[in-house]
Amino acid sequence: MADENNTLSDLADLKDIAGNAPQGDAAEIARTAAPLREREVDAQGRAYATGRRKDAVARVWVKPGTGKITINGKDQETYFARPTLRLIINQPFEITDRVGQYDVIATTTGGGLSGQAGAVKHGIAQ
Repeated sequence: MADENNTLSDLADLKDIAGNAPQGDAAEIARTAAPLREREVDAQGRAYATGRRKDAVARVWVKPGTGKITINGKDQETYFARPTLRLIINQPFEITDRVGQYDVIATTTGGGLSGQAGAVKHGIAQ
C-alpha cells in the first residue's frame, strides 16, 4: 500500500512538472521534421540500405530502372508467391508515386516470408 501512495504522489509531482513546461516547445517539436539522410550511391549508381523485421534481415540495393525487383536471385513473383507479400514490398514506391522507376536487388536471411517481405520494404524505404 505504501508503494501505491508513493506512486500516486510521484504521478502528481510529474503532472505538476508537465503543467509548468512551456507549451510552445511541444508544438515546435511536432512541426520539426527529422533530418533527411544523405543518400550514398556506389560506382554502379545503386543506393544501399539494410532492412530488418522480426528475425529477417534484408540487404537492399536500389537503382534507377524499370521496376524489376529481384530477391535472392529470383523474380519477386517467384520468391513471394502470395500477392499480399508483393504488395508489402511495393508500398514504399506506391506511397511516393515512384512505381516502375527503380530496380531493386535484395538478399534476405532469417525469419519467414512475411518477415522477409517486411525487411525488404524497410530496406527500400531507407
